[in-house]
Amino acid sequence: MRKTGPSRGEKVPDADTTYDERLWPPIWLWFVGWAFVLSLAASFYAALGPIGGLTVVAVAGGLLSWGLVSSAARVRVRDGELTAGRALIPVQFLGPIEVLDADQARAVRGVESDPAAYHLIRGWVAAGVRAKVIDAADPTPYWFVASRDPVRLALAVAAARPSI
Repeated sequence: MRKTGPSRGEKVPDADTTYDERLWPPIWLWFVGWAFVLSLAASFYAALGPIGGLTVVAVAGGLLSWGLVSSAARVRVRDGELTAGRALIPVQFLGPIEVLDADQARAVRGVESDPAAYHLIRGWVAAGVRAKVIDAADPTPYWFVASRDPVRLALAVAAARPSI
């Protein structure tokens, strides 16, 4: 069956958006976090009773959920700008986009890292892109942006550049 439009509750990207990705934590991280919260709650339940256990579930579970949801960064190419987390840069100030596989991205995040560069890193996203900043007024040498689909992100940045 062919899908002709968005289903109920599905977000429709803007017409000017060429790429939109949310870097959500993987489901296994939620399970591990909640397993820890529940084991901590069981310990408090055994020591302090049901009020102690429920308090730990509410407080620690709430903090865990808030932390995981707030760590989900957005990567978007829209209206000629690349947005990565809270930062944005017009694509006209980016040089060629370099698509990095997991090993190359690990090197850029580690031994080849420049502390003056902008990095959007999420530990659960292995690959990404790197783009040199070509704005002479910007001291940032490059942007590294984690992405689950770095090829598509690189193509979207290239397509958003103003034609000369």
